[in-house]
Amino acid sequence: MTVTAGSTSPIKLDLTADPVELTAALVDVPSVSGDETALADAVEAALRDQAPHLELLRDGNAVLARTTGSRPTRVLLAGHLDTVPIADNLPSRLDGGTLYGCGTSDMKAGDAMIAHLVATLPDPAHELTCVFYDCEEVEAARNGLGRIEREHPDWLRADLAILAEPTDGAVEAGCQGTLRAVVTTDGRRAHSARSWLGRNAIHAAAEVLDRLNRYDPRRVDIDGCVYREGLQAVRITGGVAGNVVPDVCEVTVNFRFAPDRTVAAASEHVREVFAGLDVRVTDTAAGALPGLDAPAARQFLATTGVAPVAKYGWTDVSRFAALGIPALNFGPGDPNLAHTREEHVATDRITRCTELLRGYLTERAG
Repeated sequence: MTVTAGSTSPIKLDLTADPVELTAALVDVPSVSGDETALADAVEAALRDQAPHLELLRDGNAVLARTTGSRPTRVLLAGHLDTVPIADNLPSRLDGGTLYGCGTSDMKAGDAMIAHLVATLPDPAHELTCVFYDCEEVEAARNGLGRIEREHPDWLRADLAILAEPTDGAVEAGCQGTLRAVVTTDGRRAHSARSWLGRNAIHAAAEVLDRLNRYDPRRVDIDGCVYREGLQAVRITGGVAGNVVPDVCEVTVNFRFAPDRTVAAASEHVREVFAGLDVRVTDTAAGALPGLDAPAARQFLATTGVAPVAKYGWTDVSRFAALGIPALNFGPGDPNLAHTREEHVATDRITRCTELLRGYLTERAG
């Protein structure tokens, strides 16, 4: 099924279809961040029609559904509906065992997996909550999961959260924290023909780059997952005109830190690295510990047989960890293909991940 942007025809999704077909159907509904209404409407309508046993909540362009039985544990399945801007890669295209298109990997294959399972499992071993949310690919203030946390916190209560971020079928535990800071060097303006009268702030930034080149990042083993830290310059700004010695230079650095560090500890570490220089922390997000000792997480790993690895990068599992909910990243997409023009997903990966998750959701503990 292909739906073009601006179409007024009702969009009908078949949640009982093969998850590969459902992935293609989701991909063919454009949903760039901030413009997810058509897809959210289609997901909501499909859940109402095909999963009448679920309680539904619509909040903006987030769609939530949950069972309301008395099973002793609850598993939350989450995925974002939005994508990065389309790069001439719609509609979807199936080529052998590969499905191409914007959002195939990040993360409509994961959304299809969740939607299919929550609609087709007649008797899951756990109470289930699914959360399809908006604006994950843009600034954190617009993130739909953050809005749900603020306005409907009871919908996020669970014994385990599984975020269907692209992991290529691996179980990626926890996530790194991230911090951005601006290191400023100063100088004195002068005419470049009389440079000895000034002091070049860009030249002074060599000290910042030298410290970065000499920086020895940690590797930290937490619950058998090895997190690699990194401190990198990601932007340099400076200069006044082609004939002026500049008096200000700013180097923006990004610190990806292991989840055993708090944001405060990470901020202090960056200030120590650049001791004596002007450091201003501009943006932070806490990491998430693996949480693999939680009973629900242990059962997930035992049932699927997939060995956990560390998550490199920040994901919304951090939000669940902050709420005291163990959370794992598990999805069929390949993270290396996210946001690329050639974005695609292996169809057998969609099938395998769906069946592994089905096995966990239907297996009774003990």
